[in-house]
Amino acid sequence: MYLPFAETLNPPALPLDLRYSSQTASSPKLNRAGGVPVYKVVRTSRLYEQIVQQIEDSVLKGTLKPGDQLPAERELAQQLGVSRTAVREAVKALREKGLVEAYSGRGTFITDGTSHAARQSFDLMVKIGQQESSTHLADLRLLLEPGIAAMAAESAQEEDLAALRDAVAVMDRSLKDPAAYIEADLDFHLALAEAVGNPLILSLIDSIVGLLREQRIKIFNVEGGPQRGQVFHKRILEAMEQRNPARARSAMSEHLEQVRQDSQVSERRKRPSKSKPAASKAIS
Repeated sequence: MYLPFAETLNPPALPLDLRYSSQTASSPKLNRAGGVPVYKVVRTSRLYEQIVQQIEDSVLKGTLKPGDQLPAERELAQQLGVSRTAVREAVKALREKGLVEAYSGRGTFITDGTSHAARQSFDLMVKIGQQESSTHLADLRLLLEPGIAAMAAESAQEEDLAALRDAVAVMDRSLKDPAAYIEADLDFHLALAEAVGNPLILSLIDSIVGLLREQRIKIFNVEGGPQRGQVFHKRILEAMEQRNPARARSAMSEHLEQVRQDSQVSERRKRPSKSKPAASKAIS
């Protein structure tokens, strides 16, 4: 399905697609007939602000909906007739407003804004109660994610399974690359939430992505941690492929227990060691 994206000021307007498509601005005739153009190529100063305004307007009008994917940076720049720098600035501003979210290796997606607000609240709560934050996050995940895995095992489509396989493959290749491994790990858990098909569940998991990233950064260097995580990721994936909700739930619960244990190891490493008091001299 195509959505109208842009029209030039001069010559007459040609409809283009806003959501991601293999079609580029050089092939506007391939867009859906009868589409109503809602964008104009921007040519004045403060270009990124105009791009932001166009996308905001499309969200308000319903032309863009939560979950819709924006074109890649290069394609979006071509469609708007601006530089990639302007697009990059616009996407940054939209992320700060909570209107889009960018996922490594997957692209930039429209959000409903609620997960952004929730994420800020969670982050503030963690900063206020840092000592208990790790335990609280572990408890929250144990409450949510086994059930999500069980539901996903029943509802996942082939594209969801493909996303899970891709994430596992990236983690296999990135056992010595913290940044790549952690992003693929996040992608894996987000893909499970997406597979359920419930936007509220996806928003809940998306709202704690920042906390999950911090947790993974802390435990990545725990000896054997990434390898243990992969054992459970593969068990979860196998349960998904078998359409086995009970096994998916069990595998996720075991994975979260492994994460809890690695987090405890990481926390113990950070605590300053208490020096033993000097032995008192014996009184003769």
